[in-house]
Amino acid sequence: MALTYGAYTACLQERSLGEALDVLAGLGLTGAEVNAGGFIPSPHLPVDALLASGQARRDYLREFSDRGMELTGLAVSGNPLSPLPTEGIVHAHDLRRSIDVAAELGVREIVAMSGTPGTDPGAQRPAWVVNPWNGIDLESLDYQWSVAVPFWKEIDELARTRDVKIALELHPRNLVFSPVTFQQFLERVEPTNIGMNLDPSHLFWQQMDPIRSIQELGEHVFHVHAKDTAVLPGAALRGVLDTAFGPVPEDPAQRVPTGIGHWCSSWPEDPAWRFVALGQGHDTDYWADFLRAAAAADPDMNINIEHEDAAFGRVEGLEIGARTLLDAARQAGL
Repeated sequence: MALTYGAYTACLQERSLGEALDVLAGLGLTGAEVNAGGFIPSPHLPVDALLASGQARRDYLREFSDRGMELTGLAVSGNPLSPLPTEGIVHAHDLRRSIDVAAELGVREIVAMSGTPGTDPGAQRPAWVVNPWNGIDLESLDYQWSVAVPFWKEIDELARTRDVKIALELHPRNLVFSPVTFQQFLERVEPTNIGMNLDPSHLFWQQMDPIRSIQELGEHVFHVHAKDTAVLPGAALRGVLDTAFGPVPEDPAQRVPTGIGHWCSSWPEDPAWRFVALGQGHDTDYWADFLRAAAAADPDMNINIEHEDAAFGRVEGLEIGARTLLDAARQAGL
């Protein structure tokens, strides 16, 4: 029994799967997580071909085994509950297909997001309710849960049938975005095969404690992303709930998709926080303690670096992250 250290290949999407795996193996990593749909493309996972052919699946898995690596997870980061026809239906379809392809590949873990419905049956866009001091907001949350619960009960049954586990990432703009909302999810859905993807980066900026979150939720932590956040001086005036984002970049090459025809906003120039390479926000001592907590929850946990630090190149950021992660593992005796 041992933790597996790897990386999510989304930051290497311009490379072939083999080239991306060569990068990770060269950094001393032995696991890889690949995208299977949702907000971003899935160039490293030809879902249709893999579902259609056993030989294609064997050839695909050989890409990993020939390099001494393991496919440790699929990712379907999207909004399957969105009322937007270009998001909700599409992302829900991606999630269901990812369960099928994971089962056929022998992959046990899929990272997903709870999604966010609109405020009411007539809503045309998703709405994230984070501070429901107004009673109307509680009514919106009641409606959103009424949409989420049956959907996720269905997904849980499908995952159970296919012997796959779904790990929900506690991500902003989702109905489930914190340990508390995840506990509400557990109470309402009562899942057997849906747990949590512990991505500390999203907890850091919300001023939460990732290590305590692992300790509190223990057996429900199915998967871990190793990703760091720095809270910046701008937080003194902006706080962490900041609407000062800019418009979608005009240059198509700079756009990050959130759905068909929908894109991420530009990041604020003086943000309250930002994602940083692993070790740039919290030191190796912290990550050693973090890994100890992860191992206590599951000695066979898959830990995958997610690199989204725009200050570093794609490989450069992975190099920094891998060095931090593996140093922390040695320090923790793991």
